Formats: sequence, C-alpha cells, structure tokens
Amino acid sequence: MIAWPCCKDIIAAAMSMLFAALVAQPVQAQQCATEAFEKVSYVVCSVDPAASDLRLFWKNSRNEPYRTFSGLARALRNQGHELVFAVNAGMYQSDFSPLGLFIEEGEELRPANTTTIEAPPREIPNFYKKPNGIFFLGEAAAGILPTDAFLKLRPRARFATQSGPMLVIENELHPAFIAGSSDLTRRSGVGVCKGGQVRFAISDGSVNFHDFARLFRDRLACPNALFLDGGRGVGLYLPSMRRNDFSWHGGYGPIFGLVE
Repeated sequence: MIAWPCCKDIIAAAMSMLFAALVAQPVQAQQCATEAFEKVSYVVCSVDPAASDLRLFWKNSRNEPYRTFSGLARALRNQGHELVFAVNAGMYQSDFSPLGLFIEEGEELRPANTTTIEAPPREIPNFYKKPNGIFFLGEAAAGILPTDAFLKLRPRARFATQSGPMLVIENELHPAFIAGSSDLTRRSGVGVCKGGQVRFAISDGSVNFHDFARLFRDRLACPNALFLDGGRGVGLYLPSMRRNDFSWHGGYGPIFGLVE
C-alpha cells in the first residue's frame, strides 16, 4: 500500500521548491532596468561593490585584448563563471590599450595620463577635458576622483580605470558643460552613488553632456560620476535584455564586467 503525503506536506514541499527556484534566479533582472529621464531612455545597472563581484578586464590568457563582450563571456564560462552584464570601461587607443590609468587585480598595467591640451573647449577631445577622472574599486568599496586628486591620495585599488571628462564632482556638474548644447550622441557613464552603490547608465538615444550629468546627480543620486564613452564606442552586454553590442571601432579596450 502506498502512503500518500497529507495536504500540509504537499504544500510545504511546493513552497520549498518555489523558494529554491526564486533563490536560484539570476540577479541581473533586478540589477538592470530601463529608465527615462527628460525624454531620453537609459539602461541603468546598479551594483553593490561590497556584495558583488565587479571587475575590470582588458586582456585574455593569450595576452590579447578581449575586444568583444562575447569573448569575455566565453573565457569566464570556461572558468565556471557567468558574465551578468558588461560595459565599455573607458576610452582606448587603436590597439585597444587603455588611454589612461588601468589597474587590474592590484597591478598597474597602464600609467595615469596627465596630458594637458591647450585649445578652445570645443577642440579638446573628451578624455582631456579637465578635470578627467579615475574610477577605482577596493576590496569592498568604490570611488571616483579627479585624476589629480587620485594621484595625490593614491587610494589602494584592486581595479581602476581613467576616463574623461568627469560628469559630476562633489555634486557639481563639470564646468565645461552647457545647458541646451546641441552636441548630442549616445553616451555611457558610471557613478558612485548614495549608499556606495555603483551605477552605470547607457543611453539608448542621443543626449548632451549637461543632461547626461544631471541624470547621475539629480535622478541617480551620485555625487561623483565619470564619463566612459560616446557615439559608436558605447557598448552594453546584458543577456536579460538581449543586448550584446559590438563596437564599430573594431572592438573594445577595457571592460567592466559583473561576474557570478
């Protein structure tokens, strides 16, 4: 004779299975979302650096730049990990090497770029619009500092990347930004925000620097934020939204990746 479980046992087992399924769901659905700010749509991804494995990547095991998000995802999968999302981590040269400071696993692979270009503001490339800045990640916290301040303080960094210009500096917009500017393109950036959260924003439409910086300060509550790239260099890898962007420059240089 078969002993059938009672209703309570069935319910308890079902609840246990449901809880296990919920716990097993990938986290990216809650970490990234589409958000509109002043008629422009963005994908915003939030990361708690104290509880997540956020890293910077540049070269693979063959000492070659990854160049594509797919290449990085495959390499991580071969190591038993998953790439939850990834974004371009700043500007790079034609050989896909970082244009400025790059630190990976505590090793400085590229020095800080302190070049100053004397020219009218419109003629200065974005990276060199002072102040530019450095995003850095320690063991459990992240920060963004203007390059000069970073080089003076030399905070301990497990990962770091330099880009420019700064978008927000201690709750103030970069002084070169002009409200209503007609300089419109897609843009990506990163901020260190309220509660120490790291927030990435990638625009789906064109936006000027002034409005993009205000997104970080006024909507995302980031007292400090850094521009990563614009135009054809903007990139996002996000399987939950079926995004796997490709750079029309032939690939990416440094890459931010959230790893599970």
